[in-house]
Amino acid sequence: MIDAEGTAALAKLGDDHLRLLRDIAKHGTYDEAAGRRLAGIIADTATQTGWFTFDSGQPDEAQSYFLAALRAARASGDPRLGAGALSYIAIRGYSTGHPRDAVTAARAALDKVKTLNAPALEAMLLTRQARGHAMLGEQQAALKALGQATELCARGRSEHDPHWLYWINDGEIHGQAGSCHLALGSPRQAINSLTQARKALNPADVRTRALFLSRAATAQFREGDIEAGCAVANEAMDLAEHLQSARLNEHVHSMAGELSMVCNTPYARQLIERSVLVTGKAVAQ
Repeated sequence: MIDAEGTAALAKLGDDHLRLLRDIAKHGTYDEAAGRRLAGIIADTATQTGWFTFDSGQPDEAQSYFLAALRAARASGDPRLGAGALSYIAIRGYSTGHPRDAVTAARAALDKVKTLNAPALEAMLLTRQARGHAMLGEQQAALKALGQATELCARGRSEHDPHWLYWINDGEIHGQAGSCHLALGSPRQAINSLTQARKALNPADVRTRALFLSRAATAQFREGDIEAGCAVANEAMDLAEHLQSARLNEHVHSMAGELSMVCNTPYARQLIERSVLVTGKAVAQ
């Protein structure tokens, strides 16, 4: 549902589910093994609800869910669940101007799972670490983490990789690499990586595709190719119109803001006007 529709309708569903799980945990009768399984379900649900809340534009509220997920993961005894919660804490960090927090959270998560032989999970966590390094301008560390993530992804999934990590593939790795290059001030490399991401992504991952397209358009604008960038930007908005994601809308708004200096050209003016209709936010000019 998040891949195809966005998150606006999902946060309440997740919260209702958590309330039910909380009541079972408080008032139910169960042995230790069942309690650990219940804690695992709570951790998974709290992480997902936190993500729905974050993507709906509420980063502070989302953090409380992620921290609750960490506590439940500890009780479950499954370090992969704790790593999952930390991965979203990392996203929150680099998305809200605290990239060092992202690096710290990703490293803590990698430490939790280093003995599990879970290459897909490690690859995902390394991309989160790389994004933090990139936003800090730490190019060498970012590229090293991306290289390790690429190698691990190429190994394929193991039986120890969690079921909820269904979305890690070559397209996701390329897309995160493109996002890092964009943050590092290398738009041409960003364009190359994001083009590869577009080819490799699962067609059902509509929201991720829209996010990566918005970043590809931003990279095109920074390269000075306004016409090509506007074409990609319109593709991103074609998808964003049908998704309910405050975070995606913020990306579209930021993408359109790249054109503020050339807003008198026909391509730019039309795109800026359309972005206002999609996001409901005016672009400063």
